[in-house]
Amino acid sequence: MLVLTACSNYQGAGLGDEFDVSLSAGPELPPIDSNRFTYTDDQDVVGQIQVVIAQYEDTFVDLARAYGLGFDDLIAANPNVDPWLPGAGTMIVLPTQYVLPLAPRRGIVLNIASKRLFYFHRVVDGEPHVVETFPIGIGRTGWATPTGVTTVVARVSDPVWFVPRSVRDEHLAAGDPLPRRVPPGPDNPLGRYAIGLGLPGYLIHGTNKPAGVGMRVSHGCIRLFPEDIEYIFGQVEIGMQVRIVNQPYLLGWRGNWLYLEAHAPLDEDKREWLDLLLPMARSSMVESGDMSPSVDEARLHQVGDEQRGYPVPAGRRSADAEQQVPAVRHVINILAEPDSLQSENITIN
Repeated sequence: MLVLTACSNYQGAGLGDEFDVSLSAGPELPPIDSNRFTYTDDQDVVGQIQVVIAQYEDTFVDLARAYGLGFDDLIAANPNVDPWLPGAGTMIVLPTQYVLPLAPRRGIVLNIASKRLFYFHRVVDGEPHVVETFPIGIGRTGWATPTGVTTVVARVSDPVWFVPRSVRDEHLAAGDPLPRRVPPGPDNPLGRYAIGLGLPGYLIHGTNKPAGVGMRVSHGCIRLFPEDIEYIFGQVEIGMQVRIVNQPYLLGWRGNWLYLEAHAPLDEDKREWLDLLLPMARSSMVESGDMSPSVDEARLHQVGDEQRGYPVPAGRRSADAEQQVPAVRHVINILAEPDSLQSENITIN
C-alpha cells in the first residue's frame, strides 16, 4: 500500500503499491552513493529509489547533477512536475535504482536507451563485484550514437576539437559558423578530457554545457558531467572493452523479484517493445530455473507503457516467494546544504 503522510504537494509519481513512501516515519536520511554499487553474480538490480523535497529555487538540472542523474531521468520519473520550477515542498522521485544492461559485465557498457554508462571493475578474488554508473548525453535524432563493441584507443587531456565538416556545414546553414579547430578552454565542447574509441569519429568526453547530460544533444559522441569524465578518464586503459547497447526495456532479478525498467525507445527504434515484454519476462523466468513463476502481466504492461525509467517488480520466482521489496529512501536535499554535497557513501547493493 502506498503511504503518504506528509508533503501535500505529492503529484502522483507512480511508484506503485509496492513502495512505502511514509515521510513521517523518521527523519530525512543522507542520500546513498548513487554512482557506486556492489552486486553478486545472481543480482541484476542495484541501488534504491529515493525521494527528496524540493526547495523553491531547485530545478531538475540542479537536482540531476547533485544526485548522479540526467535531466531526462527526472523528467520521466516525475511527469507531472514542472522541471524548471517544481515548487517548494514538492516531492521529487530520484530514480537511483538500475537494472544492469544485458551484456557481459566487463569494461564499459553504454546503454544509449537509458542514457547511462556502466563501468564494471575487474573482479578480484574474495572481494565483491563493483559497478559504477553515470548519466550520459548521446547523439540527437539524425546523429544517433552507434551500437556495437569497440575498445579504448586513446586518452587525451585538454583535447583540441577538430570540427568535422558535417558539423561545420550544419552550423553554417544555421548562421552560426564554426572554426576548423577549437583549442582547449571554456569554449571547447569536449571539456577537459576525451577518450577515443575504435569507432572512428566517436569519443567519450566531458562538456562545457553540463545541463545537456542525460539528454539527446550531441552529434553522436557520449558526454559526461565534468567530474564524471575526470574520474572515468583516470580508470580506463588503452584496450579496455566498450560495449554500446540500445536496451530501453530491461528485465532483471533482485532476490525473488523480477524487475522491469522501462525507458522511452529512441525515435529511430521501431521495435514493438510492448509486444516483446511478456516473452522477455517469461524467458527471464525460465532462465531463473523456477518451475512455477508468477508474472503480473497487467503490471508488466503498465510499467512498459508509462516508461518512468526506474525498476518496478513485475514478477516473482514462485507464488509463495517472499514479497517484500525495499522501501523508498526519503533523503536530505543536499542542494539546500552546500557543505554536504557529497553523500556518506552508504552501501546499497
